[in-house]
Amino acid sequence: MRMKLSVPPIIDQWFQKIVTRPALAATVSILWLILINWVAYWWNLGSIGLIDETEPLFAEASRQMFVTGDWITPFFNGETRFDKPVLIYWFQAIAYAIIGVNEWAVRLPSAIAAMAVISLTFYTLQWHLAKEDELEQVSRPNRRYLTAAVAAAVLAFNPEMIVWGRIGVSDMLLTGCMGSALLCFFLGYAGKKEQGAGEQGSRGAGSSQSLLPNKWYLAFYVLISGAILTKGPVGIVLPGLIIFAFLLYLGKLREVLREMRFFVGMLIILGLSAPWYILVIWRNGWNYINSFFGYHNLERFTEVVNGHSAPWYFYFLVVLLGFAPYSVYLPLAMFRLKFWQRSHWRAQERARQLGLFVCIWFLTIFGFFTVAVTKLPSYVLPLMPAAAILVALLWSDFFPSQNELTPRVRGKLFTSSPLALLLSGWVNVVFLSALAVGMFHLPQLLGSDQAAPNFRLQIENSGLPVLGGWVLLLSAVIIAFSIISRRWHSVIGLNLLGFAAFLIIVLMPAVFLMDQERQLPLRQLSVVTAQVQKPNEELLMVGFKKPTVVFYSHKHVNFIKLTKDAVKHIQNQVAQEGQSGSLLVLAEQKNFVKMDLQPDGYENLATKGAYQLNRVNFKKMKRKKVNIS
Repeated sequence: MRMKLSVPPIIDQWFQKIVTRPALAATVSILWLILINWVAYWWNLGSIGLIDETEPLFAEASRQMFVTGDWITPFFNGETRFDKPVLIYWFQAIAYAIIGVNEWAVRLPSAIAAMAVISLTFYTLQWHLAKEDELEQVSRPNRRYLTAAVAAAVLAFNPEMIVWGRIGVSDMLLTGCMGSALLCFFLGYAGKKEQGAGEQGSRGAGSSQSLLPNKWYLAFYVLISGAILTKGPVGIVLPGLIIFAFLLYLGKLREVLREMRFFVGMLIILGLSAPWYILVIWRNGWNYINSFFGYHNLERFTEVVNGHSAPWYFYFLVVLLGFAPYSVYLPLAMFRLKFWQRSHWRAQERARQLGLFVCIWFLTIFGFFTVAVTKLPSYVLPLMPAAAILVALLWSDFFPSQNELTPRVRGKLFTSSPLALLLSGWVNVVFLSALAVGMFHLPQLLGSDQAAPNFRLQIENSGLPVLGGWVLLLSAVIIAFSIISRRWHSVIGLNLLGFAAFLIIVLMPAVFLMDQERQLPLRQLSVVTAQVQKPNEELLMVGFKKPTVVFYSHKHVNFIKLTKDAVKHIQNQVAQEGQSGSLLVLAEQKNFVKMDLQPDGYENLATKGAYQLNRVNFKKMKRKKVNIS
């Protein structure tokens, strides 16, 4: 069975004009990267409020750093916050200084990190394919740029990247540093032979003995330092495992470590990342060591932390849905590489080993976190650049026009099994159809949310689930038609177009709706709190923990989980302060009822959504024994 690889003549001619003019090709590439990054990350980035509960923890700790000028120890709500290292706080605090304390500034580091790794992915793919064409003595510039464009778009338009690239937490910054570091390593590794030959020709044989690594290796060391300052030891452990496995498999470990100037590189990493760790430990001692290195690193790998347990197959589901809809092509993309053929890969030129490198990258991160006991969807975010490159390399075979190819190169396009590709294509159709069915029944599938009791009704009345279902179903039908007619070159583009349409037409309006129902009431009550709170008046949050109130009110909040504990706390305050004091209580209406306070003992200041803000007046409080239901 022979696949049709034809490209529409008008598009083919248009591409030929672009790629044969380097300046125009560079301009179009930059415009493409700007377009996909703007739609995926910058469009409405700061138009919705912070999302409880993790994002405001980072935002407020950074605000405290910005306000107090303490750039060493992060604080949240008056307590040290040792969950993550300092780089994300520094970047957010710098953003506050530039554009003010707002949602845009909170999310700016994540959006920039996403844009950086997407752009470097584009560059790496087009460089890799250019080197491959050079080795084969052919010219296929449209294939090179189309593959790079697809890799960048696939990386930009998937649920996992969209979610973490649009919120102000450290996960996307880690992915930006780690992913970019690994790409820089490969560029340094793959370009070393050509660079060395050029240097010897122009500067003499002794130039290769420079103490400093080449520019790509140097960038690798700097970015690894950034990863360490973003998430700690995992920032060097994971890249180290990937590179070690890659070089050991190829039998080049000693050779490449020498050319990387490994010990010089370790000094660079230590020089950039160690000073802050030394200062924070000097200031906080064993409290920091036990909390960060013990609890947030070692225990997360060996034990379940904060209830984040999951079955062994958890990350199969995360990648399937988080990298949708392209995830269905990952098995074929890896099988196509035949990574188990060690002798084949060892015989390849370095520039042609990108597929093996990203395959090891993907499998190492996936395996590492599958073994780890604590599991969260964001943990596998750093494998997304590798996944995007794998899919793009699979599709690269279908981009060249026939008249560009020599018979030898044309024959290589059919090394992948047509049956496997056909099967993957139909799985793609079934997967999108299943998602469409899920969207049609979304209001029934959504669980109840006490913080947004009316959201199910609002999302149903909005018509967004039905619209989303039709977008996905239409995508499935068009892809099915492309498979039947063997127009394989269009399948990946249709997936991208369908996801972009779903993001613009369905997902973004749904996010605004959720924000209005779930987060807006808390922002409104935070403003009221800042206006009505008296000096030294305590603010209690009872029955839930929503850190957004701390960020938006700029007030200290005493979080109390159980209503009975809140009642005891109020009674103790009455006993200590007599009749002269008062305090504020922010709670869901049903939880406030459970507190069973005297009706004349408190004053309702505001009610927004599911929440009430009340002032408890000690003078009017009548102490009594309270029965908590």
